Order: sequence, then C-alpha cells, then structure tokens
Amino acid sequence: MESNKSTSKTIREIEELSFNAWPALQTLMFDGWIIRFADGYSKRANSVNPVYDSRIDIEEKISACEQMYRGKNLPVVFKLTASVHPENLDDILRSHEYQMDSTTSVQTLGSIEGYGICEVELNETCTGEWLAGVYRLNNVGEKIQPTIQRMLGNIIPKKCFAIIRREDQGIAYGFGVLQNKYIGLYDVVVDQSFRNQGYGRRLIFSLLAWGKQNYAQKAYLQVMLDNAPALHLYSRLGFQEAYQYWYRVKR
Repeated sequence: MESNKSTSKTIREIEELSFNAWPALQTLMFDGWIIRFADGYSKRANSVNPVYDSRIDIEEKISACEQMYRGKNLPVVFKLTASVHPENLDDILRSHEYQMDSTTSVQTLGSIEGYGICEVELNETCTGEWLAGVYRLNNVGEKIQPTIQRMLGNIIPKKCFAIIRREDQGIAYGFGVLQNKYIGLYDVVVDQSFRNQGYGRRLIFSLLAWGKQNYAQKAYLQVMLDNAPALHLYSRLGFQEAYQYWYRVKR
C-alpha cells in the first residue's frame, strides 16, 4: 500500500511538471480532470488528463469531454497512467471503443552529479535557428509551426535550448525545463546522418550540467516504448522507469 502511495505521488508530481514544460494553448479544469487543447498538435497537449479525484458521474463526464473535442474538430484523447480517477477509467474507455495508443515510459535520474557541457551551445531563449533545426529534423509542416512556437513561448519555468553544430550546420537539438529541483528533457533529436556517434549523449550531458548549475537535483524524460535506440541510450545514462502512460483515442 505504501509503495502504491509513493508511485501515485511520483506520477502526480511529474505529470504536473510536464504540463508546465509542454503547455497547452488552452486548459480547462473539469471536476479534477485537466483538459488541454493546442490546435491538435501532439496528443500530450490535446488530451483529457484525469489526475485528481472525480465526483461527477463518469458517463456524464466522458460525454462532456467528447462534446468539447468534437466542437474543435479534434479526436477525443485521454492520457492515462496507473494513477487515474476513477481507477477503472481505462476499462470504461475501452468499453466505449476508445483505442489504446502510444504507450510511453516516463523515466527519472535520481542524481545529476558529474555531468559537463560538451561542445554544445546552450541558450535560455528559443531562437529562430533552434526552431528551424527542430522543424527540419522532425519534418514539421509549415501549418503547425506557429502552434509549436506559441507553446514554447508559453513555458513559464526556466528553460534551456541546446544545439550541436558540425561545420556550421545544426545536427542535434533538445531543450530542458527546470522546476522543483527537476530538469525535464524534451525534443532531443539528432540528424539521421549523425546518429550512433555520441551526439545525443553529449547533448543530454550538457542539459543535465546546465540543470545542475541551476540547482536541479534530478531529471526526467518521456520516451515511447517502440523507440528502442532511445531506450537503450537512456538506460546507459542511468535513467530508470518511474511509470508509464498511454492514450485512449476515439476519432
């Protein structure tokens, strides 16, 4: 029982950090559920998050959420963990023909001692160059780029954007967000031509070092379970799974 309480506390803590690190453009609180909208960009920022206690009839709540997302011409997405309210919500959504999608591992690093900045450019503002590089490597279309820029501009906690260059060309990017003695790592991406050469590791080391300089003590990140190379890298760096989340989607 004590272990379950500890896990629930960790889930709530990191889920709250991630809400702030990847902010939606609109957020609605609905009887303990956090409902997020960001013009359809990323399930994480366009989903129902049943983090806190719920009292309204569950069928009524699901129907109300469906109306909200349908009204914005978006799929209805629930982001679930092992600590949701009510506890059987995953089973209820499955019975309503919501499909499971994108199971993700949330991993933590208990100490960020001993890391150094390794030929990485760090900037505490999001530059046009950083955005252009991330758009290029992630194949982000022009239509959604303004939404991403607005979301990044809405991050309130202290943040750091990292670039690795080779011959004046950006080849690796990522950013970190600092809050409550944690640094969260986001959007770590390496040009396909330069993968498996240690650049991702250097970039992560540098963001961790920046976090340490700014009084972070721990780190967290999120990685999909079908991303074997990233899982292998984070395991080698000492990250361990704290919990998983997944989506239930009705289109």
